[in-house]
Amino acid sequence: MFQRFRRTRLNKHLRALVRETHVTVDDFIYPLFIRSGEGIKTEVASMPGVYQMSIDEAVKECAVLKKLGLYSIILFGIPDVKDSIGSDALCEHGIIASAVREIKKAHPDMFVVTDLCFCEYTDHGHCGIIDDDRETVDNDATLEISGQQAIIHAKAGADMIAPSGMMDGIIETLRTYLDRAGYKELPIMAYSTKFASGYYGPFRDVAESTPSFGDRSSYQMDPANRREAIAESKSDEEQGADILMVKPALAYLDIVREIKDNTSLPMAVYNVSGEYAMLKFAGLNNLIDYERVVMETMIAFKRAGADIIISYHAKEVAQMLKNR
Repeated sequence: MFQRFRRTRLNKHLRALVRETHVTVDDFIYPLFIRSGEGIKTEVASMPGVYQMSIDEAVKECAVLKKLGLYSIILFGIPDVKDSIGSDALCEHGIIASAVREIKKAHPDMFVVTDLCFCEYTDHGHCGIIDDDRETVDNDATLEISGQQAIIHAKAGADMIAPSGMMDGIIETLRTYLDRAGYKELPIMAYSTKFASGYYGPFRDVAESTPSFGDRSSYQMDPANRREAIAESKSDEEQGADILMVKPALAYLDIVREIKDNTSLPMAVYNVSGEYAMLKFAGLNNLIDYERVVMETMIAFKRAGADIIISYHAKEVAQMLKNR
């Protein structure tokens, strides 16, 4: 006798009872882009619904997020002045350190993650100190200033640090710096498998971080490499990462599943700007049922093995879940 799979699909309540994958507001981290000034909330043309905000506006935004049940954010800074080493990121009065302090002061119940990198802070748009001879980032020199940046974030009150520069040894370096400074309990979310992707285009608009020369292929991962992706994540686990990540998400769900099956740590995915923009503009042009496709995409991330979703859709998804 053949199996009648449709028996559990005919009634909507039974469909809900046997549903294997669930999306909740607790799954999400919402990105915020912070710049200096007051009363600034500027929408990004390539990412409708995403804004550059001054700190006071970000504080207001956190109140909105909490009403939707979203209590986790990740901060990216846009300094007024950029230089060759990203000095603003190494300053206790820099844009990110200042934002963390003000947000935690106003909203101590918010879970504040900081993106730790230099691409938004350097005048060349790369993720660290430049090796001029090879026209790439000097890995070990960047490790040293990354450790300094981590201490700045920790002192400001960050709840978790997320290094995104794809430097070899970054997790071990940050863990060593943080532990020595007395921050042994501060978790690290590793951008453990971050691909050199074309999906990042709109992010470079909002973060103002387009490289002035070349690209990031010499330090971000080749999209073609599956085994290397697994090795990168396992290495970060061994170095002391608390959470692993795959970025981008949508084109790499096979990698998410393989890493999930090969490591023991929680798994995050970053639903990046290009993925967001594609769905947003398709929805605005009535090419898709926008809310249905967004939720289907979030389910795909969870089904592939993600425990955490960093997404510009988070506010919309929270509202969709609230309206159910």
